[in-house]
Amino acid sequence: LGIAFIAHIGLLGAALFYSFSAVFGRRFKRMGITPLATATGQITASTALLLPLALVVDQPWTLAMPSVDTWLAITGLALLSTSLAYIIYFRILATAGATNLLLVTFLIPVSAIILGAAFLAERLEANHFIGMAVIGVGLAAIDGRIAGMLLRRRKRA
Repeated sequence: LGIAFIAHIGLLGAALFYSFSAVFGRRFKRMGITPLATATGQITASTALLLPLALVVDQPWTLAMPSVDTWLAITGLALLSTSLAYIIYFRILATAGATNLLLVTFLIPVSAIILGAAFLAERLEANHFIGMAVIGVGLAAIDGRIAGMLLRRRKRA
């Protein structure tokens, strides 16, 4: 059991629990809990669980004090990339459902490629555009609107 195997198990576990969060998160709407309260509870609980582990493993008191830029970056990640993202996540879950919400994961590689080109000056090649087009076609096929539209046209003809 090498480190790569453990990493793969961790990735599979993360994906599994991500899907659990969407399925079980639907219940909060029926319970009358707002997306803001759900996101706040999730972030608070994860902080309570991970903070002791982080203190033991990283021992931050032994490290150099981070710069102001580092603190600003951490604050930005906490407020925008985590807190706001979870509020949006649970709002979409409440309105669109778990299946539609999890389709967003198909867009992660597309946004990563676009952000890499925009901010890291990464060069876009033909295979990037082909991959993004395949993802777009896949999402359109899963969505079902195009198939429904084609079926309605055939019935009219």
